[in-house]
Amino acid sequence: MIIYNVTLTIDNSIHDKWLDWMKKKHINDVLATGQFISARLVKVLVDEEMGGTTYSVQYLAASKEHLENYYANYAKKLRDEGLALFADKMLAFRTELEVLAEFYHESN
Repeated sequence: MIIYNVTLTIDNSIHDKWLDWMKKKHINDVLATGQFISARLVKVLVDEEMGGTTYSVQYLAASKEHLENYYANYAKKLRDEGLALFADKMLAFRTELEVLAEFYHESN
C-alpha cells in the first residue's frame, strides 16, 4: 500500500471556502479516478509562524502503479482546478509513503 500525502497550508482569507471545496468536491474527484482506496483529511495541530491553517490529505493507493497512473492521467487537471480557485492562497507539499505494517491495540 502507498499513501499519497498532500500537506497544505491555507490562508485564513480562503479557509472556509477551501475546506468546503475539499470536503464536498476535490477529495471525491480524486477518489473517482479509481486510483485510490480511501482518503483521510486531517488538521495539523501546530501554529504556523506565517499564519494560516495546515492540513494533510492522505490518499491510500493499492500500489505504486495506481499512484503513477494517477500522476499520468489525472493529477494535473485536479491540481489546476485548485490553483484556479485558490491561487497563491494555498501552499502544497506532496510526499509518497509506503505502508510496511499496521498495528492495532488488541482491544480494537
